[in-house]
Amino acid sequence: MRRGITATALVAALALAATACGSDDSSSDGTSKSSGELSGTVTWWDTSTAGSEDKVFKKIAEGFEKEHPKVDVKYVNVPFGDAQNKFKNAAQSGSGAPDVIRSEVAWTPEFADLGYLAPLDSTPALQKTDDFLKQAAASTKYNGKTYAVPQVIDSLGIFYNKKIFKEAGVEVPQTVDGLKAASKKIKSKTGKTGLYLRGDDAYWFLSFLYGEGGDMVDASSKSVTIDNPAGVKAMKVVKDLVDSGAAKTDATDGWENMQSSFKDGKVAMMINGPWAVADTYAGKEFKDKANLGVAPVPAGSAAQGAPQGGHNLAVYAGSKNLDASYAFVDYMTSVKTQAQVTKELNLLPTRTSAYAQESVVDNEIVGFFKPVVESAVERPWIPETGSLFAPLVTEYTKVLTGQTTPEKAVDTTGDSYRKLLKGWK
Repeated sequence: MRRGITATALVAALALAATACGSDDSSSDGTSKSSGELSGTVTWWDTSTAGSEDKVFKKIAEGFEKEHPKVDVKYVNVPFGDAQNKFKNAAQSGSGAPDVIRSEVAWTPEFADLGYLAPLDSTPALQKTDDFLKQAAASTKYNGKTYAVPQVIDSLGIFYNKKIFKEAGVEVPQTVDGLKAASKKIKSKTGKTGLYLRGDDAYWFLSFLYGEGGDMVDASSKSVTIDNPAGVKAMKVVKDLVDSGAAKTDATDGWENMQSSFKDGKVAMMINGPWAVADTYAGKEFKDKANLGVAPVPAGSAAQGAPQGGHNLAVYAGSKNLDASYAFVDYMTSVKTQAQVTKELNLLPTRTSAYAQESVVDNEIVGFFKPVVESAVERPWIPETGSLFAPLVTEYTKVLTGQTTPEKAVDTTGDSYRKLLKGWK
């Protein structure tokens, strides 16, 4: 995991130094320095959902070009599942990395640790820092420096089809046991499955893990906790949901399978976040937007919990147009822009003052998710957090598809974590 970090960090540092050593009048790409007028190209890798979110973010980025006519924003939508490794490969090779990347919150400390991100403290990218939600700002910091600016914050909830619920005569479940009971009644009354449980992404497992009082690791004590009794119990909970028929699952292409099943009315519920609202409204079941209900993820035996998610905007340390990149990040995380994103995509702002904007105050989805986000469980902001999901999803999928037992799954995952996290208990 750590081999090559020194070399790659040096490459990024040299690239940054080369940029800083340019003429006082202009940078290597023609950005004006003495006049203060920005110019040149800013390449932005956006990892938002293609077909819905990407159109909005591209349009907003074009607004930056209108304010800075000499800057060309090269917009690139990179599939979320590919972006993390694609950025690391490009940054390590020193070729093809974007100036700005939309980084999932767990990627930010990893990229910073590798030396791939420019520190943003005291730069134009980081304005009015006290205005950011504390839990949103937490993921942008590493070793005492700030390496990104929070763009959106989110968590998970239960999306449900109000029409199916009414037909089946069930209430929104508040516990896992209530979820099973509601699913059974939905099946008997409508013939439809209660829940679509995504089986190819372990992020969707975290609410169940937190619900049983567990977690992947404890960073404060440098301990692996996934193989504690709570981890075993959480695996048993999700396996039982599938085995009992309360939920259906998949081993591949989970996003598309889940979304299409819910949008077409084949399942009554799914677990998802505010980023899925725009796409969900496009389904035939939700032409009447009022048919979509959102509620907290049902509680387990120990607690009700959902993971803190979201996205930050980070600047590549080797960018040849740092000034314009800083300005672009500031623009994309401003109160005005965040309010526009909420209005068009139902995504939650990271700035406290944005919640006073009319488009945010009146947004029903924000009204639900803001308290969920405020009580969401923070993931450990360590460089390896993003890498914790690969071994977990392998075993999680095996449990759901009957290829291994919950006990073996968490033991195997724990072993993988201890190899990844050198010196951890």
